[in-house]
Amino acid sequence: MKKRLILVTVLLVALLLLLTSSAVFAKSSDDDGDHAPDRILVKFRAGTTDVEKDKHHGKHGGTVEEDIPELGIQVIKVTANTAKAKAKEYKADADVEFAEPDYVYQADFVPNDPYLSSQWALAKIQALEAWDITQGSSTVRIAVLDTGIDQNHEDLAAKIVANKNFTNSRTVDDRYGHGTHVAGIAAAITNNSKGVAGVGYNARLMNVKVLGDTGSGYISWIANGITWAANNGAKVINLSLGGYSASDTLKNAIDYAWSKGVIIVAAAGNDNTSTLHYPSYYVNTIAVAATGQTDAKASFSNYGDWVDIAAPGVSILATLPNHNNRIGIKNYGYLSGTSMATPHVAGVAALLFAAHPEWTNAEVRAKLEASVDPTTGFTTTIGRVNALKAVSP
Repeated sequence: MKKRLILVTVLLVALLLLLTSSAVFAKSSDDDGDHAPDRILVKFRAGTTDVEKDKHHGKHGGTVEEDIPELGIQVIKVTANTAKAKAKEYKADADVEFAEPDYVYQADFVPNDPYLSSQWALAKIQALEAWDITQGSSTVRIAVLDTGIDQNHEDLAAKIVANKNFTNSRTVDDRYGHGTHVAGIAAAITNNSKGVAGVGYNARLMNVKVLGDTGSGYISWIANGITWAANNGAKVINLSLGGYSASDTLKNAIDYAWSKGVIIVAAAGNDNTSTLHYPSYYVNTIAVAATGQTDAKASFSNYGDWVDIAAPGVSILATLPNHNNRIGIKNYGYLSGTSMATPHVAGVAALLFAAHPEWTNAEVRAKLEASVDPTTGFTTTIGRVNALKAVSP
């Protein structure tokens, strides 16, 4: 479904963070949304010299903390609790293309009781029948940009081909639990007499940690993760995360990955609203809503004409860390959310890339969105992903 491009900035979903000196993220006093209180993202117009950039930083009291070179964006340190005001100051300069706070996004999931029955979603999307046509390929990589992936899980460890940490966590491992669950849905080891099966079957996993151990992460972390994954062989990027603040930085990162031939799938959000959700809203992402076992809209799932596809997202059984984690379930368990719907689509995209290595990301996306089953409960026509239809001639 084609998305309309409009410039809208809405409030980010409030994050439940401890307001202590040890908190990873603090809510700044100059904005209603959640962002780094002392950091902004600035992109200068083409042709601006380093000397001119330094003059602007001196004028506004900013210090370059890091660069995102693929996007031409700088992460700028500013005085505490002035991020929004400083972004406005930079935006007023003619040499600046855009400036914005470094917003915080969160993992999009709704916890649920564990150990219900089985992986009903695989039957619903006809994954087993699809595997009769293709079992995917070890050359196709799904980058899971999340809270990390359990490094020695029996159903995941052999699938992880890359690890990268863009957060301030001390480990690339998953201390939260969300990323491990997402990874298992997308590509857990299959046909190994252990645990669960992954939709992408033989696809490999890239663990790109962009959300910290509390389940939240800055846009700069996510943008760095997207560009790194695109530069290091990802064919599919899974973003089971998001918020309600638009970001030019994030849009630039997604457009960059798309230009490299990558499919980007992103969760539509879990607030039962049609309010625009980012990064799923952007044109070069596939926005994924959640459905239940009867193909009806999940009660929590966001919706709207900006959503592209749906997938199972209620009581989804998958891997969880084999060590203590914030979700509180070990090894295997059930979770619900558009976060769980999104890796189903990522897995099918991986199967399509394996079946048609000559296809572009635009061709893979077109087949994904055209080969769907009907759903109910949405305000617009949204199809639920079907793996068999997708990989069939």
